[in-house]
Amino acid sequence: MSHPDLAVLADAVARPLELAIVLPTFNERGNLATLVERLDKALAGIAWEAIFVDDNSPDGTSDEARKISQNDRRVRVLHRIGRRGLASAAIEGMMATAAPVVAVMDADHQHDPALLPGMLEAITSGEYDVAVASRFAEGASTEEWGRPDRVKASNLANAIARKVTGVELSDPMSGYFMLRAETLRADAHRLSGVGFKILLDILATVDQPLRVKEVPMNFAARSEGESKLDRTVVFEFLVGLYDKWLGRIIPTRFALFGTIGAMGVVVHMAVLSAFLTMAGQTLHGNVVTEFELGQTLAAVVAMTFNFFLNNALTYADKRLTGFAALTRGWIKFGVTCSVGLLANVGVAAVLVRFGFHEYPAALAGIVIGSVWNFALSSKFVWGRYGN
Repeated sequence: MSHPDLAVLADAVARPLELAIVLPTFNERGNLATLVERLDKALAGIAWEAIFVDDNSPDGTSDEARKISQNDRRVRVLHRIGRRGLASAAIEGMMATAAPVVAVMDADHQHDPALLPGMLEAITSGEYDVAVASRFAEGASTEEWGRPDRVKASNLANAIARKVTGVELSDPMSGYFMLRAETLRADAHRLSGVGFKILLDILATVDQPLRVKEVPMNFAARSEGESKLDRTVVFEFLVGLYDKWLGRIIPTRFALFGTIGAMGVVVHMAVLSAFLTMAGQTLHGNVVTEFELGQTLAAVVAMTFNFFLNNALTYADKRLTGFAALTRGWIKFGVTCSVGLLANVGVAAVLVRFGFHEYPAALAGIVIGSVWNFALSSKFVWGRYGN
Protein backbone atom coordinates (compact mmCIF):
# COMPACT_ATOMS: atom_id res chain seq x y z
CA MET A 1 0.00 0.00 0.00
CA SER A 2 1.12 3.57 -0.50
CA HIS A 3 2.13 5.32 2.71
CA PRO A 4 0.16 8.43 3.72
CA ASP A 5 1.77 11.82 3.25
CA LEU A 6 3.85 12.39 6.41
CA ALA A 7 2.88 16.05 6.75
CA VAL A 8 -0.80 15.24 6.39
CA LEU A 9 -0.50 12.37 8.83
CA ALA A 10 1.37 14.47 11.39
CA ASP A 11 -1.24 17.21 11.15
CA ALA A 12 -4.09 14.69 11.57
CA VAL A 13 -2.45 13.11 14.62
CA ALA A 14 -1.75 16.51 16.19
CA ARG A 15 -5.37 17.68 15.98
CA PRO A 16 -8.02 16.52 18.44
CA LEU A 17 -9.60 13.27 17.34
CA GLU A 18 -12.95 13.85 15.61
CA LEU A 19 -14.11 10.48 14.34
CA ALA A 20 -13.49 6.77 14.93
CA ILE A 21 -14.49 4.20 12.32
CA VAL A 22 -15.10 0.74 13.78
CA LEU A 23 -14.67 -2.13 11.35
CA PRO A 24 -15.52 -5.66 12.56
CA THR A 25 -13.50 -8.17 10.54
CA PHE A 26 -13.19 -11.89 9.90
CA ASN A 27 -10.90 -13.11 7.12
CA GLU A 28 -10.60 -9.64 5.57
CA ARG A 29 -6.80 -9.46 5.17
CA GLY A 30 -6.90 -8.56 1.51
CA ASN A 31 -9.31 -5.68 2.04
CA LEU A 32 -7.52 -3.68 4.73
CA ALA A 33 -4.80 -1.77 2.88
CA THR A 34 -7.11 -0.57 0.11
CA LEU A 35 -9.78 0.37 2.62
CA VAL A 36 -7.37 2.50 4.66
CA GLU A 37 -6.38 4.30 1.46
CA ARG A 38 -10.05 4.97 0.71
CA LEU A 39 -10.60 6.28 4.25
CA ASP A 40 -7.55 8.53 3.94
CA LYS A 41 -8.89 10.00 0.71
CA ALA A 42 -12.50 10.38 1.89
CA LEU A 43 -11.61 11.93 5.27
CA ALA A 44 -9.08 14.52 4.15
CA GLY A 45 -9.04 17.38 6.66
CA ILE A 46 -10.71 15.28 9.39
CA ALA A 47 -8.85 13.83 12.38
CA TRP A 48 -9.87 10.15 12.35
CA GLU A 49 -8.85 6.70 13.44
CA ALA A 50 -9.84 3.26 12.19
CA ILE A 51 -10.34 0.45 14.69
CA PHE A 52 -10.34 -3.04 13.18
CA VAL A 53 -12.02 -5.46 15.58
CA ASP A 54 -10.88 -8.89 14.46
CA ASP A 55 -12.31 -12.18 15.72
CA ASN A 56 -9.01 -14.05 15.49
CA SER A 57 -9.20 -14.51 11.70
CA PRO A 58 -7.19 -17.52 10.52
CA ASP A 59 -6.05 -15.57 7.45
CA GLY A 60 -4.01 -13.14 9.58
CA THR A 61 -6.28 -10.10 9.31
CA SER A 62 -5.13 -8.78 12.70
CA ASP A 63 -1.47 -9.11 11.69
CA GLU A 64 -2.16 -7.13 8.52
CA ALA A 65 -3.84 -4.40 10.58
CA ARG A 66 -0.83 -4.25 12.89
CA LYS A 67 1.47 -4.03 9.87
CA ILE A 68 -0.47 -1.07 8.49
CA SER A 69 -0.46 0.55 11.92
CA GLN A 70 3.34 0.54 11.95
CA ASN A 71 3.24 3.29 9.32
CA ASP A 72 -0.13 4.84 10.11
CA ARG A 73 -0.90 5.64 13.73
CA ARG A 74 -4.53 6.24 12.81
CA VAL A 75 -5.00 2.48 12.42
CA ARG A 76 -5.62 0.30 15.47
CA VAL A 77 -6.62 -3.32 15.99
CA LEU A 78 -8.58 -5.12 18.70
CA HIS A 79 -7.69 -8.79 18.38
CA ARG A 80 -10.43 -10.80 20.10
CA ILE A 81 -9.70 -14.33 21.30
CA GLY A 82 -12.54 -16.71 22.11
CA ARG A 83 -15.26 -14.22 21.23
CA ARG A 84 -17.23 -13.87 18.04
CA GLY A 85 -20.10 -11.86 16.68
CA LEU A 86 -20.67 -8.75 14.62
CA ALA A 87 -22.74 -6.90 17.22
CA SER A 88 -20.41 -7.47 20.15
CA ALA A 89 -17.40 -6.54 17.99
CA ALA A 90 -19.04 -3.25 17.04
CA ILE A 91 -19.85 -2.46 20.67
CA GLU A 92 -16.32 -3.20 21.88
CA GLY A 93 -14.81 -1.13 19.09
CA MET A 94 -17.03 1.87 19.78
CA MET A 95 -16.23 1.67 23.49
CA ALA A 96 -12.49 1.60 22.79
CA THR A 97 -12.09 5.08 21.34
CA ALA A 98 -11.80 8.62 22.71
CA ALA A 99 -13.38 10.09 19.57
CA PRO A 100 -16.59 12.05 20.23
CA VAL A 101 -18.26 10.51 17.18
CA VAL A 102 -18.12 6.85 16.13
CA ALA A 103 -19.08 5.10 12.91
CA VAL A 104 -19.54 1.41 12.17
CA MET A 105 -19.04 0.02 8.69
CA ASP A 106 -17.98 -3.18 6.94
CA ALA A 107 -14.41 -3.78 5.83
CA ASP A 108 -15.41 -5.58 2.63
CA HIS A 109 -15.83 -2.43 0.48
CA GLN A 110 -19.61 -2.75 0.30
CA HIS A 111 -19.86 0.49 2.29
CA ASP A 112 -18.53 3.60 0.58
CA PRO A 113 -16.24 5.70 2.85
CA ALA A 114 -17.11 8.78 0.75
CA LEU A 115 -20.37 9.02 2.72
CA LEU A 116 -18.56 9.54 6.04
CA PRO A 117 -17.95 13.34 5.81
CA GLY A 118 -21.63 14.03 5.11
CA MET A 119 -22.70 11.74 7.93
CA LEU A 120 -20.26 13.47 10.29
CA GLU A 121 -21.58 16.88 9.28
CA ALA A 122 -25.13 15.73 10.07
CA ILE A 123 -24.10 14.60 13.57
CA THR A 124 -21.92 17.60 14.43
CA SER A 125 -24.61 20.02 13.24
CA GLY A 126 -26.62 19.11 16.32
CA GLU A 127 -29.72 18.42 14.24
CA TYR A 128 -29.33 14.63 14.29
CA ASP A 129 -28.26 11.97 16.79
CA VAL A 130 -27.67 9.17 14.29
CA ALA A 131 -26.75 9.10 10.61
CA VAL A 132 -27.62 5.92 8.71
CA ALA A 133 -26.37 4.90 5.28
CA SER A 134 -29.49 3.32 3.77
CA ARG A 135 -29.70 0.74 1.00
CA PHE A 136 -33.36 1.54 0.44
CA ALA A 137 -33.74 5.32 0.88
CA GLU A 138 -34.67 7.44 -2.12
CA GLY A 139 -31.62 7.70 -4.35
CA ALA A 140 -29.99 4.52 -2.99
CA SER A 141 -29.17 1.46 -5.06
CA THR A 142 -28.45 -2.25 -4.53
CA GLU A 143 -27.84 -2.98 -8.21
CA GLU A 144 -24.07 -3.43 -7.75
CA TRP A 145 -24.74 -5.90 -4.92
CA GLY A 146 -26.04 -8.39 -7.47
CA ARG A 147 -28.03 -10.33 -4.87
CA PRO A 148 -31.77 -9.88 -5.49
CA ASP A 149 -32.47 -12.76 -3.09
CA ARG A 150 -30.72 -10.91 -0.29
CA VAL A 151 -32.52 -7.68 -1.20
CA LYS A 152 -35.86 -9.43 -0.75
CA ALA A 153 -34.71 -10.96 2.54
CA SER A 154 -33.48 -7.58 3.78
CA ASN A 155 -36.77 -5.91 2.84
CA LEU A 156 -38.69 -8.54 4.79
CA ALA A 157 -36.39 -8.21 7.80
CA ASN A 158 -36.71 -4.42 7.70
CA ALA A 159 -40.50 -4.66 7.58
CA ILE A 160 -40.54 -6.96 10.60
CA ALA A 161 -38.05 -4.75 12.43
CA ARG A 162 -40.18 -1.64 11.87
CA LYS A 163 -43.27 -3.47 13.04
CA VAL A 164 -41.89 -4.83 16.30
CA THR A 165 -39.73 -1.87 17.31
CA GLY A 166 -41.65 1.12 15.99
CA VAL A 167 -38.46 2.44 14.35
CA GLU A 168 -39.57 4.06 11.10
CA LEU A 169 -36.49 3.86 8.89
CA SER A 170 -36.07 2.64 5.34
CA ASP A 171 -33.15 0.43 6.44
CA PRO A 172 -33.08 -0.23 10.21
CA MET A 173 -30.95 -3.32 9.49
CA SER A 174 -28.15 -1.22 7.99
CA GLY A 175 -24.67 -2.06 9.17
CA TYR A 176 -23.29 1.39 8.23
CA PHE A 177 -24.13 4.20 10.63
CA MET A 178 -22.69 6.96 12.82
CA LEU A 179 -23.58 8.46 16.21
CA ARG A 180 -22.12 10.34 19.15
CA ALA A 181 -19.97 8.14 21.36
CA GLU A 182 -21.71 9.43 24.49
CA THR A 183 -25.04 8.19 23.12
CA LEU A 184 -23.59 4.71 22.73
CA ARG A 185 -21.84 4.68 26.11
CA ALA A 186 -24.98 5.78 27.97
CA ASP A 187 -26.82 2.59 27.03
CA ALA A 188 -24.01 0.17 26.16
CA HIS A 189 -24.72 -1.91 29.26
CA ARG A 190 -28.27 -2.49 28.04
CA LEU A 191 -27.36 -3.63 24.53
CA SER A 192 -27.67 -7.33 23.90
CA GLY A 193 -24.64 -7.83 21.64
CA VAL A 194 -26.21 -11.17 20.74
CA GLY A 195 -27.05 -11.95 17.14
CA PHE A 196 -28.64 -8.60 16.40
CA LYS A 197 -28.02 -5.81 13.97
CA ILE A 198 -26.34 -3.32 16.30
CA LEU A 199 -28.09 -0.24 14.85
CA LEU A 200 -31.54 -1.69 15.47
CA ASP A 201 -30.39 -2.81 18.91
CA ILE A 202 -29.37 0.77 19.74
CA LEU A 203 -32.54 2.32 18.34
CA ALA A 204 -34.73 -0.18 20.20
CA THR A 205 -32.82 0.16 23.49
CA VAL A 206 -32.43 3.89 24.11
CA ASP A 207 -35.26 5.50 26.05
CA GLN A 208 -35.11 8.87 24.30
CA PRO A 209 -36.12 8.73 20.60
CA LEU A 210 -33.12 9.49 18.42
CA ARG A 211 -33.20 11.93 15.53
CA VAL A 212 -32.05 9.99 12.49
CA LYS A 213 -30.62 11.25 9.22
CA GLU A 214 -30.76 8.72 6.38
CA VAL A 215 -28.14 8.97 3.65
CA PRO A 216 -28.75 7.04 0.39
CA MET A 217 -26.05 4.47 -0.31
CA ASN A 218 -25.02 2.55 -3.41
CA PHE A 219 -24.49 -0.87 -1.84
CA ALA A 220 -21.63 -2.61 -3.61
CA ALA A 221 -20.62 -6.25 -3.99
CA ARG A 222 -18.08 -7.72 -1.59
CA SER A 223 -14.44 -7.29 -2.56
CA GLU A 224 -12.73 -10.08 -0.63
CA GLY A 225 -13.20 -11.93 2.64
CA GLU A 226 -16.01 -13.84 4.26
CA SER A 227 -19.49 -12.57 4.96
CA LYS A 228 -20.54 -12.87 8.59
CA LEU A 229 -24.21 -12.77 7.67
CA ASP A 230 -24.86 -14.99 4.67
CA ARG A 231 -25.34 -18.21 6.66
CA THR A 232 -26.87 -16.95 9.89
CA VAL A 233 -28.71 -13.71 9.13
CA VAL A 234 -32.21 -15.13 9.73
CA PHE A 235 -31.16 -16.94 12.89
CA GLU A 236 -29.36 -13.88 14.28
CA PHE A 237 -32.32 -11.66 13.47
CA LEU A 238 -34.75 -13.95 15.32
CA VAL A 239 -32.38 -14.24 18.26
CA GLY A 240 -32.15 -10.47 18.45
CA LEU A 241 -35.90 -10.05 18.42
CA TYR A 242 -36.23 -12.62 21.18
CA ASP A 243 -33.57 -10.88 23.24
CA LYS A 244 -35.50 -7.60 23.02
CA TRP A 245 -38.82 -9.22 23.86
CA LEU A 246 -37.95 -11.78 26.54
CA GLY A 247 -34.20 -11.66 27.08
CA ARG A 248 -34.55 -9.85 30.40
CA ILE A 249 -36.88 -12.58 31.69
CA ILE A 250 -35.27 -15.72 30.33
CA PRO A 251 -31.58 -15.31 29.32
CA THR A 252 -31.16 -15.64 25.59
CA ARG A 253 -28.49 -18.31 25.75
CA PHE A 254 -30.56 -20.45 28.08
CA ALA A 255 -33.57 -20.04 25.79
CA LEU A 256 -31.49 -21.16 22.80
CA PHE A 257 -30.17 -24.12 24.75
CA GLY A 258 -33.72 -25.04 25.71
CA THR A 259 -35.03 -24.63 22.16
CA ILE A 260 -32.33 -26.90 20.80
CA GLY A 261 -33.09 -29.29 23.64
CA ALA A 262 -36.71 -29.35 22.49
CA MET A 263 -35.53 -30.22 19.00
CA GLY A 264 -33.43 -32.92 20.59
CA VAL A 265 -36.61 -34.31 22.14
CA VAL A 266 -37.98 -34.86 18.63
CA VAL A 267 -34.77 -36.64 17.65
CA HIS A 268 -34.87 -38.65 20.87
CA MET A 269 -38.45 -39.78 20.34
CA ALA A 270 -37.82 -40.66 16.69
CA VAL A 271 -34.84 -42.84 17.58
CA LEU A 272 -36.68 -44.45 20.51
CA SER A 273 -39.73 -45.17 18.36
CA ALA A 274 -37.61 -46.67 15.59
CA PHE A 275 -35.69 -48.83 18.06
CA LEU A 276 -38.79 -50.13 19.84
CA THR A 277 -40.38 -50.92 16.49
CA MET A 278 -37.33 -52.86 15.31
CA ALA A 279 -36.85 -54.49 18.71
CA GLY A 280 -40.45 -55.66 18.72
CA GLN A 281 -39.85 -57.34 15.37
CA THR A 282 -36.48 -58.93 16.10
CA LEU A 283 -36.41 -59.34 19.91
CA HIS A 284 -38.91 -61.13 22.07
CA GLY A 285 -37.36 -60.60 25.48
CA ASN A 286 -38.25 -58.38 28.43
CA VAL A 287 -40.09 -55.22 27.35
CA VAL A 288 -38.43 -53.17 30.08
CA THR A 289 -34.97 -54.25 28.87
CA GLU A 290 -35.86 -53.30 25.32
CA PHE A 291 -37.03 -49.89 26.50
CA GLU A 292 -33.89 -49.26 28.55
CA LEU A 293 -31.68 -50.06 25.57
CA GLY A 294 -33.78 -47.87 23.30
CA GLN A 295 -33.84 -45.03 25.79
CA THR A 296 -30.07 -45.16 26.16
CA LEU A 297 -29.47 -45.17 22.41
CA ALA A 298 -31.96 -42.34 21.86
CA ALA A 299 -30.38 -40.26 24.64
CA VAL A 300 -26.88 -40.64 23.15
CA VAL A 301 -28.06 -39.72 19.63
CA ALA A 302 -30.02 -36.71 20.92
CA MET A 303 -27.06 -35.62 23.07
CA THR A 304 -24.80 -35.66 20.01
CA PHE A 305 -27.37 -33.72 18.01
CA ASN A 306 -27.65 -31.13 20.79
CA PHE A 307 -23.88 -30.75 21.07
CA PHE A 308 -23.31 -29.89 17.43
CA LEU A 309 -26.30 -27.56 17.17
CA ASN A 310 -25.44 -25.75 20.41
CA ASN A 311 -21.86 -25.39 19.23
CA ALA A 312 -23.01 -23.82 15.97
CA LEU A 313 -25.74 -21.56 17.37
CA THR A 314 -26.04 -21.19 21.15
CA TYR A 315 -22.31 -20.80 21.67
CA ALA A 316 -21.44 -19.29 18.29
CA ASP A 317 -19.15 -16.78 20.02
CA LYS A 318 -17.26 -19.68 21.63
CA ARG A 319 -17.64 -22.10 18.75
CA LEU A 320 -15.31 -25.09 18.66
CA THR A 321 -13.78 -25.68 15.24
CA GLY A 322 -11.58 -28.37 13.77
CA PHE A 323 -11.78 -32.12 14.19
CA ALA A 324 -9.64 -32.27 17.35
CA ALA A 325 -11.49 -29.45 19.13
CA LEU A 326 -14.88 -30.83 18.17
CA THR A 327 -13.91 -34.30 19.32
CA ARG A 328 -12.66 -33.01 22.67
CA GLY A 329 -15.77 -30.87 23.02
CA TRP A 330 -18.05 -33.80 22.24
CA ILE A 331 -16.26 -35.95 24.81
CA LYS A 332 -16.49 -33.20 27.42
CA PHE A 333 -20.13 -32.69 26.59
CA GLY A 334 -20.72 -36.41 26.97
CA VAL A 335 -18.89 -36.56 30.30
CA THR A 336 -20.66 -33.54 31.76
CA CYS A 337 -23.97 -34.90 30.54
CA SER A 338 -23.30 -38.43 31.79
CA VAL A 339 -24.95 -37.84 35.14
CA GLY A 340 -27.85 -36.19 33.36
CA LEU A 341 -27.97 -39.19 31.02
CA LEU A 342 -28.04 -41.61 33.96
CA ALA A 343 -30.78 -39.57 35.60
CA ASN A 344 -32.63 -39.46 32.30
CA VAL A 345 -32.52 -43.22 31.76
CA GLY A 346 -32.96 -44.08 35.43
CA VAL A 347 -35.99 -41.89 36.06
CA ALA A 348 -37.65 -43.02 32.83
CA ALA A 349 -37.00 -46.71 33.58
CA VAL A 350 -38.39 -46.40 37.11
CA LEU A 351 -41.54 -44.72 35.78
CA VAL A 352 -42.00 -47.50 33.23
CA ARG A 353 -41.65 -50.10 35.99
CA PHE A 354 -44.38 -48.27 37.88
CA GLY A 355 -46.65 -48.62 34.90
CA PHE A 356 -46.20 -45.29 33.08
CA HIS A 357 -46.35 -45.29 29.29
CA GLU A 358 -42.92 -45.30 27.61
CA TYR A 359 -43.18 -41.87 25.97
CA PRO A 360 -44.30 -39.79 28.98
CA ALA A 361 -41.64 -41.60 31.00
CA ALA A 362 -39.03 -40.67 28.39
CA LEU A 363 -40.09 -37.01 28.53
CA ALA A 364 -39.75 -36.96 32.31
CA GLY A 365 -36.25 -38.37 32.01
CA ILE A 366 -35.31 -35.72 29.45
CA VAL A 367 -36.48 -32.87 31.70
CA ILE A 368 -34.45 -34.16 34.67
CA GLY A 369 -31.32 -34.65 32.59
CA SER A 370 -31.50 -31.26 30.84
CA VAL A 371 -30.99 -29.30 34.07
CA TRP A 372 -27.61 -30.90 34.57
CA ASN A 373 -26.70 -30.65 30.91
CA PHE A 374 -27.02 -26.87 30.69
CA ALA A 375 -25.33 -26.08 33.99
CA LEU A 376 -22.11 -28.03 33.48
CA SER A 377 -21.77 -27.97 29.71
CA SER A 378 -21.95 -24.15 29.76
CA LYS A 379 -19.03 -24.10 32.16
CA PHE A 380 -16.81 -26.98 31.10
CA VAL A 381 -17.44 -27.33 27.36
CA TRP A 382 -17.81 -23.69 26.24
CA GLY A 383 -16.44 -22.04 29.37
CA ARG A 384 -19.17 -19.65 30.44
CA TYR A 385 -22.56 -19.46 32.11
CA GLY A 386 -25.66 -17.68 30.82
CA ASN A 387 -25.13 -14.81 28.39
